[in-house]
Amino acid sequence: MTVPSRELRNAFGRFATGVTVVTCRNDEGTPHGATVNAFTAVSLEPALCQVTLTRRSKACGYLDAAPFAVNVLGAGQVDTAWHFAGRPSDPGPEWTEGPTAPVLVGSAAVYSCRPWRTYDGGDHLIVVGEVVQIEVTDAEPLLFYAGAFREIGPRETGTHWGGSLDCPEAGWFDAATRFTPLQPQAA
Repeated sequence: MTVPSRELRNAFGRFATGVTVVTCRNDEGTPHGATVNAFTAVSLEPALCQVTLTRRSKACGYLDAAPFAVNVLGAGQVDTAWHFAGRPSDPGPEWTEGPTAPVLVGSAAVYSCRPWRTYDGGDHLIVVGEVVQIEVTDAEPLLFYAGAFREIGPRETGTHWGGSLDCPEAGWFDAATRFTPLQPQAA
């Protein structure tokens, strides 16, 4: 049984994701970017992350064995997301030079990557990069859910453990409990 593409796309859209712009250089050396929400942390040792791009995107062709950066967009960067998703704005986003590829000014986080591996992903290309440098800010991330850009809501306070036996304040043991290590029994 084949799942209709539109139904699958709608189902995938029920998973909230962050929004990134993958940046690199085009064949002429000019900075280029593509809005991508298929971003994943892969490994800590070695430091790897992956992005998945549609094979129809220009960026897909520019990433063949080329360095790139993954710019995690902040909540105030909806215009930047649209700019690199095919609705360019004038003036466009501000660029700066990164350690491996051009990066966007104002991102919540930036992962500068060397090429690691590329894999077939059907109508997409899976690009894994070795993270060589990171830049992190306190900016809240931009999210994408059900076909729309969103922001994180207010943080819950004090109720996250409600009803859980694992709660350090109300579970089997409170946070102040100290345990004596087990001693081997004498034979």
